[in-house]
Amino acid sequence: MGCDGGTIPKRHELVKGPRKVEKVDKTAELVARWYYCALSQEKLRRPIVACELGRLYNKDAVIEFLLDKSADKTPMEAASHIKSIKNVTELNLADNPAWSGDKESKKGDKYDDIQSARFICPVVGLEMNGRHRFCFLRNCGCVFSERALKEIKAEVCHK
Repeated sequence: MGCDGGTIPKRHELVKGPRKVEKVDKTAELVARWYYCALSQEKLRRPIVACELGRLYNKDAVIEFLLDKSADKTPMEAASHIKSIKNVTELNLADNPAWSGDKESKKGDKYDDIQSARFICPVVGLEMNGRHRFCFLRNCGCVFSERALKEIKAEVCHK
């Protein structure tokens, strides 16, 4: 039956190998980056601002971060480079007409497609869900996909 003295354990039964490193789910990371504020971890809501690193924030969270200078509060890594409100740009985002939003899934009985985005590129129509690269213009705050900026090849905003 085992362990009666007649069995000799093998090496793989005694020695535990190194633990496998857990991999981060790419889609979950993209959802966190494009749907939630990098500072407060709340859902993004208008007005939305972005820093020069491309992180998205709720404007309210950035203002609260800048106003709260108490010594007991540790500086957040996600916003340690933001010293004033001039370091962020308010974004002009185009709404996605196909996005149903949170209004339909209040009970939790509906499938939420995490790849459908709330905002789109106004030129090409690509969804802003993390699969495609997006850029914003610092002077006006308009947001375009990188593909649209390559097609337009203009130095000024198309709006």
